[in-house]
Amino acid sequence: MCKKISCAVFFLYFFLFFTVHGDQDKKPIERIGFGSCLDPRASHPILFTVARERPDIFIFLGDNIYADTADENTMRARYRELEKSPGFQRLSTASRLLAVWDDHDYGANDAGNDYSMKKQSERIFEDFWKIGKDSPRRKREGVYGVSYFGPPGRIVQVILLDTRYFRTPLKRGDHRPTHARGPYLPQSDPGSHILGPEQWKWLRTELLKPAQVRLIVSSIQVLSEYHGWESWANFPHERASLLGMIEETGAGGVIFISGDRHFAEISKVNPTGLYPLFDITSSGLNRTFPGNTPNENRHREGEYHLEENFGMITIDWGKEDPVITTRILNITGRTVIERTILLGTLRPDGYR
Repeated sequence: MCKKISCAVFFLYFFLFFTVHGDQDKKPIERIGFGSCLDPRASHPILFTVARERPDIFIFLGDNIYADTADENTMRARYRELEKSPGFQRLSTASRLLAVWDDHDYGANDAGNDYSMKKQSERIFEDFWKIGKDSPRRKREGVYGVSYFGPPGRIVQVILLDTRYFRTPLKRGDHRPTHARGPYLPQSDPGSHILGPEQWKWLRTELLKPAQVRLIVSSIQVLSEYHGWESWANFPHERASLLGMIEETGAGGVIFISGDRHFAEISKVNPTGLYPLFDITSSGLNRTFPGNTPNENRHREGEYHLEENFGMITIDWGKEDPVITTRILNITGRTVIERTILLGTLRPDGYR
């Protein structure tokens, strides 16, 4: 009899435990923060500002530390500096944190698949960001991954791309258009790539899964016009494949978020056969170049912002057609760029 009671209590406990925690995981999320380009050795009070906004999740978009090194000890030291930051600690208690990397936390400026320490760098990244030992991210090369939030009908899918581990070398050249300030040329070699075959296969599988809002996180800009610095525009066939895959899979609700550029802007394109696409670029949390004029970008929506900033996406699920508000906020939390999007317009067949 006691054994039966004990078993009943045991199963009741686990039923309640998983019910409660399952409900927490399935609550609709309404506030997503993101930002890039943070040097923990310099002052970064903006993280306190981010924490005051209390995003449900905050996504570090890359250049989360500046550890341009091939030495493991140096890289771990940079992460320890971030971990000890009072602002980072405050944010980590206020929000769930997700992360991808860019070149300066991958380990070398503009580095790709030829970076000598990429395997060690991946292990250090996964340890710091507490990627579970059983996570698929631990069992494959690269740090790409996906997270899902919310109940059926209000699912937010966060796709974290790795634009470093597999990326083939960039192409340099002197014969650049006059508006291109950076040193790189678009690739014409079809064998060049950003994501690599396995990541492409994985991405297609994820885009076929149900979700209402899909945030595709790329450390480098996806939609900005070619400017000669790092972006998907340096690999036009890869950019075309990405947009083509969104169309081919019928994936709705896609919004890109990106960093890297040391200023903030929103880009928009209207691909033929697809719905309008937006790329919300936020950079940097404390690494900026104020006073510089950004490159030309015919896809830019509205203004740009040169000083410290972070991004926020809020979703009002209570509307008949949910309203997505994308914002760039400055160091004090004031909105400096804003764009409102109706979720119904981010469907392959348009709003109905």
